[in-house]
Amino acid sequence: METIRNIYCIGRNYRLHAEELGNEVPHFPLVFLKPTRSVVKANGQEIILPGDCGQVHYEMEWILYISQSKPAGTSVDQVVGQMALGIDFTLRDVQSELKKKGHPWLLAKGFRNSAAITRFRPFPGFEKCLTKSFSLFKNGERVQLGKISDMLFSPQQLIDYCAEHFGLGEGDVIFTGTPAGVGKVKDHDHLELYWEDEKMGECFIRIGK
Repeated sequence: METIRNIYCIGRNYRLHAEELGNEVPHFPLVFLKPTRSVVKANGQEIILPGDCGQVHYEMEWILYISQSKPAGTSVDQVVGQMALGIDFTLRDVQSELKKKGHPWLLAKGFRNSAAITRFRPFPGFEKCLTKSFSLFKNGERVQLGKISDMLFSPQQLIDYCAEHFGLGEGDVIFTGTPAGVGKVKDHDHLELYWEDEKMGECFIRIGK
C-alpha cells in the first residue's frame, strides 16, 4: 500500500447521512483525524474490531490520495494522484457518549483497524468521477450507495479547506464522507467495496473479545 501520512476524514458530507443520525447539516467541512495505526488493507483479509465497546458501524467512503503539496489555487486534478475506497469503522455507542459530553471523537474513530482501505488506482480527474457512484455490499446485499454528485462539499472545497487549515502534502489522504445506509457489523460479516461495477476490495469482520 502507498505510504500514508495524515488521514483527514470528513463528517456529514452527505445530507441523508447527517439526517439519518439526527445531526445538523454542516455549513463548512467537518474534519477529524485518524492515526496512521488505524489503517488496514481491505484486500480480502480478516479485520479484527473491538467487541467490548458497544456497536461497531461501517461507513463506506471515497478516498483521495494527495500526490503533492498544495499551493494556493491548485486544482484537485493537479493535487490528487490516486483514489481508493475505504470504510471508516466507528464505535457508535462510544461516539454518542462523546458527543453528549462535547468531547473529541478519537476514541470512537481512531482505534486500530478503523480505517480499512482498498487498493489505490489512478485518479481519472474530477469531471470523470462526478457521474460515478460507489457501493458497499454486506453479505451480498448492497447497504450503501454513494454518488459523488451528492457530496455537500466538493473535492475541491475539501482540499482547499484542509490545505488552508492544516496543510496538505504527498501521502496525505482524505476520507470524503459516507452516504446514508450506515449500520452495524457482526462477527463473520463479509464486506465488499465497489466503484461502479468494479470490486476494489473486500474484507471479513472478526469481532474481538
